[in-house]
Amino acid sequence: MNRLSRFGWIVVAWNLLVIVWGAFVRASGSGAGCGQHWPLCNGVPLPRDPSLATLIELTHRVTSGLALLGLLALVVTVWRTKPAGHPARRAAGWSMLFMLTEAGVGAGLVLFALVAENESMARALFMAVHLANTFLLLAAMTLTARWLEDRPVGLSVDGRGGRAAILGALAVGLVVVGISGAVAALGDTLFPAASLAHALAQDLSPTSHALLRLRVIHPSLAVVVAFALMVVAPRLPIEDGDRHAFGPGSRVALLAGLQVGLGSLNVLLLAPVWLQLVHLLVADLLWIALVLLAAAALAARATTAAYRVSAVGPYIAGTGTSSMRR
Repeated sequence: MNRLSRFGWIVVAWNLLVIVWGAFVRASGSGAGCGQHWPLCNGVPLPRDPSLATLIELTHRVTSGLALLGLLALVVTVWRTKPAGHPARRAAGWSMLFMLTEAGVGAGLVLFALVAENESMARALFMAVHLANTFLLLAAMTLTARWLEDRPVGLSVDGRGGRAAILGALAVGLVVVGISGAVAALGDTLFPAASLAHALAQDLSPTSHALLRLRVIHPSLAVVVAFALMVVAPRLPIEDGDRHAFGPGSRVALLAGLQVGLGSLNVLLLAPVWLQLVHLLVADLLWIALVLLAAAALAARATTAAYRVSAVGPYIAGTGTSSMRR
């Protein structure tokens, strides 16, 4: 792994921390810590004598700003050092686009007061969009870091339409599970249960808030998608040479099984904040593992990638053709 690729993975890791801290902002009820002000906090750049909620929210904004600057530095470096046609350039560009939309959705949550004790379905919809955009951002950053390594072959579905369809279905399933999980977590935050029996009664009562009645969907979807990941992922053929005994498919299966266990524990313990954060982190790691599996299973073959030779001859000569083997 070269220096630029390591920096790419550092950017991914930092964004994971920002995502988890953002979940803590929601779980701790600190989303209104800066009022309905963005990007300022309570109308000023740095509030005096801030409350705990303000500190939590302000920390999230500062770390998010650092994430943006780190990604910007990565994008500029990639575009300055990598030749036209290099797949990392495209992935970096998509990363910046999704980072900007991520900031826009976060700003919308604050400016429209869809935080703290807001129980509206509009907030749930915003969170669904937020989750989907976060997954797209992580996918783009992950591919950027991956393709900055010594095998920048990109993706190709030529002759592998069935494999691509399977991976696409698994990805959509995981996004849907993530969205339902975000809604379930919001319900847990706004309507905490006193016991497991109370939680079940909330889920099944026709008079419960819609967020609670939607909450019951998440465990069922999660088990189905996790089972599919555990069965299918280890069996997908790998194109990029990453055929270790514990390869990308096995890592997906392991994380899927771990996520089911954490989800079950989350239900039994009535969703304590610390476990919600761990559950979210593993969900993001599972998504990253699935993206890496797709990159390995749909890696462009040497014949597909040969068009780069004329455009990036020096680059190909420097890395050798072994990085583009089947």
